[in-house]
Amino acid sequence: MSEPPDAGPRTASADLIEEVARGVFRIRDTCNVYVIVADGTGERTGVAIDFGSGLVLDHLEELGITRITDVLMTHHHRDQGQGLPRAVELGIPIHVPPVEVDLFANVGEMWRTRQLDNDYNLRQDRFSILDSVPVASTVPEYRSAVYSGVRLRVLPTPGHTIGSVSYVLERDGRRIAFTGDFIYGPGKVWSLAASQWSYSAHEGPAMVVLTAYLLLDERLSMLLPSHGRPMREPAAALRLLAGRMQYLVDSRRWHPWDLEQRLRHPFEQLTDHLLYNSTALSYCYVLLSKTGEALFIDYGYDMTTGLPTGTERAARRPWLASLPALKRDFGVRKVVAALPTHYHDDHIAGMPLLREVEGTEIWTPENVAPILDDPWKYDLPCQWFEPIHSDRILTLGEPFTWNEYTITPHDQPGHTLYQVAYEVEIDGVKVMFTGDQQEALGIPDERHELLNYQYRNRFRIDDYRKSAELYQRVGPGLFATGHWTPRWVEPGYLDYLGYAGEDLIEMHQSLLPLEELDLGADGVLARIVPYRARVEAGEELRLTVTVRNPHPSAEEATVLPVVPEGWSVLAAPPPTRLQPGEEREVELRLAAAAEPARRARVAVDVTIGPLRLGQHSEALVDVE
Repeated sequence: MSEPPDAGPRTASADLIEEVARGVFRIRDTCNVYVIVADGTGERTGVAIDFGSGLVLDHLEELGITRITDVLMTHHHRDQGQGLPRAVELGIPIHVPPVEVDLFANVGEMWRTRQLDNDYNLRQDRFSILDSVPVASTVPEYRSAVYSGVRLRVLPTPGHTIGSVSYVLERDGRRIAFTGDFIYGPGKVWSLAASQWSYSAHEGPAMVVLTAYLLLDERLSMLLPSHGRPMREPAAALRLLAGRMQYLVDSRRWHPWDLEQRLRHPFEQLTDHLLYNSTALSYCYVLLSKTGEALFIDYGYDMTTGLPTGTERAARRPWLASLPALKRDFGVRKVVAALPTHYHDDHIAGMPLLREVEGTEIWTPENVAPILDDPWKYDLPCQWFEPIHSDRILTLGEPFTWNEYTITPHDQPGHTLYQVAYEVEIDGVKVMFTGDQQEALGIPDERHELLNYQYRNRFRIDDYRKSAELYQRVGPGLFATGHWTPRWVEPGYLDYLGYAGEDLIEMHQSLLPLEELDLGADGVLARIVPYRARVEAGEELRLTVTVRNPHPSAEEATVLPVVPEGWSVLAAPPPTRLQPGEEREVELRLAAAAEPARRARVAVDVTIGPLRLGQHSEALVDVE
């Protein structure tokens, strides 16, 4: 007879194994490893939450099971997974948090490239497993999945690490959460050091507070930690942790930070039907429809507590923490679409998760969509780690309707070449969503106005003149910006932006030799596309080189490929005559070496008329 849900624990193997709920066993290893026995299956098998040293494999008979069918990891730390090679040997599928997949499947790259000198990165990524293991899948956050007859819901629970997840099992009317190292005991964590992600900052402890409140909303019956004892009064344990950790967070800030208020009420109302979420790293704007639907402008890192050190996937956490408040406070029943202003990760990182969980479509302007669709093609900063495909392509300058609104995406180069401004009238106000085009939007007489341009974003000298002309044509009453307080437009402000654009042109004209050579703002006259590529060993690779003539006269451009040892040039372009300022594409055909290589460097040696640029541009190729 199975024990009732509230029965006490029973032990075996000198307290090594404990049944903490019906069919749920705790094995004390380098961490607590939990085995869930599937209900109603013919063969008695188990699913493991974390794996420790793999000790569980030596005690299957005592658990009354024949085998472990799946291993689900809460996070990447070595005490959780040092025994995973044993699971690999037996062919047991390993399932891992999506944010941390590279620290399992490609951890060798972290060990090869992790900065060690002058290191300000305090995240415990060097407590990862020592060698990569094959990953069967990433677990579906905010959703349920069945693993060999065991249904588990996956919750993002950042705090101990950025990418940590917890698993919720419903059994016998109880909701049991396997929380990894998020909590050790009532009001306590296994490690405070693990939650310090960057130098002198507090992103991790603040995330612990937010996550504790989110777990409270799950109405759990039991918490099963990776270190520590089962907690049978989860609400009290989580509230105590939230309060104590909030005190720690406030001890490192000049002003108290009400994190529960931030979580419960993240949206500020600009008009009756326009909101913005200032808790996101880049503001997310919400357009409300009378239908009960919503449309997002940008959606990157929701409910952020800061930007941890590092730019790799394991340092970046998309999640949907603000959505419950949006649905509760504003009656939103569906987020129909998300529209990016540009391709930078802080504006789009959360969109794939939003689509997977909420069914939200991604509608992308025609000049931004190619960047999202193929991030390896272009040498640009701040791109997401993988392609984001669009459900709808928006034509620049062409209005479209969504419910009661008419929205026009306008080309708006400046902050980046691949960026738009959206024009829409909301509650009688003409609004322009401008992304990161300007920053620190202050009244010119009181604060200096900054134009937010970066050369690697393909900034051109006259871009801000063009955007100022756009604003004059449209005449917006409100600028909705990416990182700064939305600005109501007062008299003279649009004229000021026109002045700032002209001033920027004059600064570049005075500093660059444009009358002799028009090198452009970024000084790049030839680019190889794609910038990053893959090719099979010994196979052909085709690359396109775009070359521009900077001279005030027609000149001949010569593009010579430079390839690594073992490669061969199948076809190189002949010299090409270009008119002043003309840009043209030429093709390279190369054959890769017979041996695999990571990031082999291919370059082009460029001469344009009397200007010898040398090995001006490169591309990176993975030979497989």
